[in-house]
Amino acid sequence: MILFRRFRVLIVLVFLVACTMHIMIDLLPKLEKRAAGPVSGATGAGVGCSCIHSPPEDPRSWAKQRARAAAAEPEWPNKHSLRLLQDFSNEPNSNLSSHSMEKGTERGEPVKQGVEKRGLMKDAVPGPKRAVLGSSRLKALYAHPLFKFDVPQVSDDDTLFNLNTDIRFYPRTTGNQEWHNDGNEEEYSPTGEATAESYPNWLRFHIGINRYELYSRHNPIIDSLLKDLITQKITSVAMKSGGTQLKLIMSFQNYGQALFKPMKQTREQETPPDFFYFSDFERHNAEIAAFHLDRILDFRRVPPVAGRLVNMTREIRDVTRDKKLWRTFFISPANNICFYGECSYYCSTEHALCGKPDQIEGSLAAFLPDLALAKRKTWRNPWRRSYHKRKKAEWEVDPDYCDEVKQTPPYDRGTRLLDIMDMTIFDFLMGNMDRHHYETFEKFGNETFIIHLDNGRGFGKHSHDEMSILVPLIQCCRVKKSTYLRLQLFAKEEYQLSSLMEESLLQDQLAAVLIKPHLEAMDRRLRLVLNALGDCVEKEGFSSVVEEDLDRHPSSHLPQGHGR
Repeated sequence: MILFRRFRVLIVLVFLVACTMHIMIDLLPKLEKRAAGPVSGATGAGVGCSCIHSPPEDPRSWAKQRARAAAAEPEWPNKHSLRLLQDFSNEPNSNLSSHSMEKGTERGEPVKQGVEKRGLMKDAVPGPKRAVLGSSRLKALYAHPLFKFDVPQVSDDDTLFNLNTDIRFYPRTTGNQEWHNDGNEEEYSPTGEATAESYPNWLRFHIGINRYELYSRHNPIIDSLLKDLITQKITSVAMKSGGTQLKLIMSFQNYGQALFKPMKQTREQETPPDFFYFSDFERHNAEIAAFHLDRILDFRRVPPVAGRLVNMTREIRDVTRDKKLWRTFFISPANNICFYGECSYYCSTEHALCGKPDQIEGSLAAFLPDLALAKRKTWRNPWRRSYHKRKKAEWEVDPDYCDEVKQTPPYDRGTRLLDIMDMTIFDFLMGNMDRHHYETFEKFGNETFIIHLDNGRGFGKHSHDEMSILVPLIQCCRVKKSTYLRLQLFAKEEYQLSSLMEESLLQDQLAAVLIKPHLEAMDRRLRLVLNALGDCVEKEGFSSVVEEDLDRHPSSHLPQGHGR
């Protein structure tokens, strides 16, 4: 009996010793941090946080970094071992995602410098060279009369937000009350009132949206916003709910947000011929190229998109509170950092996204205004595909399908059908077969433009021209005069579409964004579009095919179209 009691006392003592050691291990990083004192640095991104230092060359040391980062954020578990992070066999496969986010990472510019040292950006064009290359054809294009006329007079009813000049912008309250401004006291001040001109660029972009355009033709805010997308410090990351493939929502230090699509394929990889359009990969470079093509076509219906090199350790894993995302990180046999997230397709270890060793390319698309502030209406594309391996859609079997569409609201009046034709041409030039829905801002009703969202399945095949994408234009034989004249302009040598795209894309951090065969394919597809329009003009007459939309600009000296 005495031995049994001694045994129980021994067990209790062992338990108390284990608990004491456990608590000491938890408190040790905090004590080390206090002993080290505040860290002084030129970045201004934070105080006393070891996560702002340059990444170690050995990716296996990231488990140690996790412990140091957790010291700055006590609520996050800091005892995950390398073995636990690599054990992904029992993780759930649910498509649900978390939207909780947190702060703390490093600026994008130092990351870029570190990658250049490792030779991971050998395809990129240096900044000064880009400026020289991109200053000839594009300037001539934007000086052309077709790019001179303005939209109609915009009233309060035509603007998405009726901005009162007395309104002041205050940053929203967050868990960390300290206002990080990276040394820019004038732009973001936590105490002083900010005028409309000093709003962050993402907010000024939102304020500029109106009935006729997502942004104005020569709006300097767009270039500033593109710069923000690649330089702003990423403060939180979460998986985006819904969708078939992994996308991340990234929040920035200035409270802006963007949708991140990571690199899944190299630029040289073509979509296999046996792949169905709905099972293809989404491409980050297609999102970037789509924004530039949309701007060159003067549609201006794609939100600003920029390419960025992201440090997967400091700018994704260390700043996310999405535990489902965090648990999918592991180290590959090649000692590269990888993760796969959760989604309907291609979110598994077989399709993991891996860095070199921890740097990954991706596209960042600026968010549109929150749906609570500016509701959007989703419309089914009349020429939506069946998304079935055997069944065909009605438009694929009925050559007179457009006649039915023309009698159906909202396509029976206004410019909606013509906007669909613009979108058709846009998609055909990219080779995008995945336009199942489109959106408009609800405030403007049916009299507004179409938003060209989700272009990741473009630029998959440069050796094939998918003529079924052009069916709406062939069936309806309708096009805006402004679009028709610009297409003719791009067929000229001095305004060659591929050359304009090449110049424009050189401005992106991930240049070259498209390989040459994709650029040449756009010129080839442009000729096919003009041939289709030429056939329509011969069959129905120029005035029946080409819809006048330039008559409200009498001061514009524009050329006239003449068929083919």
